[in-house]
Amino acid sequence: MPGRRKNLAALVLLAAGVLATTPASAQKKYDPGASDTDIKIGNIMPYSGPASSYGVIGKTEAAFFRMINEQGGINGRKIDFISYDDAYSPPKAIEQARKLVESDEVLLIFQSLGTPSNSAIMKYMNAKKVPQLFVASGGTKFGDPKNFPWTMGFQPNYQSEGRIYAKYIRDNFPNGKIAVFWQNDDAGKDQFKGLKDGLGDKASMIIADKSYEVSDPSIDSQIVALHDSGADIFFSWAAPKGSAQAIRKVGELGWKPKFFLANTATSVASVLKPAGLDYSKDIISTVYLKDPTDPTWDKDPAVIKWRAFMDKYYPDGDKANANNIYGYVQAEAMAQVLKQCGDNLTRENVMKQAANLKNFHTDLMLPGIMVNTSADDYFPIEQMQLMRFNGQAWELFGDVITGEVGHERSQ
Repeated sequence: MPGRRKNLAALVLLAAGVLATTPASAQKKYDPGASDTDIKIGNIMPYSGPASSYGVIGKTEAAFFRMINEQGGINGRKIDFISYDDAYSPPKAIEQARKLVESDEVLLIFQSLGTPSNSAIMKYMNAKKVPQLFVASGGTKFGDPKNFPWTMGFQPNYQSEGRIYAKYIRDNFPNGKIAVFWQNDDAGKDQFKGLKDGLGDKASMIIADKSYEVSDPSIDSQIVALHDSGADIFFSWAAPKGSAQAIRKVGELGWKPKFFLANTATSVASVLKPAGLDYSKDIISTVYLKDPTDPTWDKDPAVIKWRAFMDKYYPDGDKANANNIYGYVQAEAMAQVLKQCGDNLTRENVMKQAANLKNFHTDLMLPGIMVNTSADDYFPIEQMQLMRFNGQAWELFGDVITGEVGHERSQ
């Protein structure tokens, strides 16, 4: 009997030990790409090719995660940020996505850049049930949780941006004649649709439009044709290189329309300076982040902190390039999602937490801009503010405006 009691007592203690350890171990859940020590994040950027000026975004994000790792990581885990070049080529993007998912075994792909590249990998990512998170594109198709639950955008979508411009034109230039220069892909089609939908019964104000391919060496003939249309309002919806070419050609022609420029091509460093600051004066665009060239933010604590980050972690980066602010803010949002994941680092929980951002705001966003997501809302930001270039820097004007797309999809 004493021996049996001793064995029974040992079993009770063993069972108690198992029960005591079970909740702690149950809290930790991992999919490929995550462990007690590391989180693997994949990224695809055009470090070469026709949209290579966007490559600085990936470099800023890599620098951000180096800073995070130096500070101890996220929930004690270091970030392994693996970034590949796709040269803005959809077939190359597919190749790199497969490499990241199947060879590198990343937990997720974050901030892959460009509407064409993300369109190319979207079905693959959803079939594999791997998060395609905070896509670096404003394409409305990247906010469609019903059909693509593993894909989510972040920045304001292009249709919202088009509607914001349309409202401003209806209110201020109701008798204007509009010419539109647009990129011949889903991004350009989305932007154009937003403008037309926002104009509504005034859509006939658009009297001419010309498209271009990102790979086109010159866009002069399109700009000349739009100039000859007699329009007095001009839209350039193009990647940075195409936008810089358009600004310069409009200036060389001596054309003085009300000039509206896509939000994705507003970098002073990579667009306006190459185009010519004189030619860029009075251009209007939209913004949702603080612009490092705007004197308004010279003494802003968040901008001062960002400049110190650039000096330490990305000293070769241009502090006049707004893309470096953009990359930093995207990485902040990614870090927030991972913090919310805690020790449940499954791909399913990553998407659950990404769809559970409530009034998330970083100090580099404009005041009043909030990120909100839910299981049926994959459009985190739909608010922007208008700004005008004064020849040296962008200046904000008006109020923060919501684009109110109603979550329509591009076809």
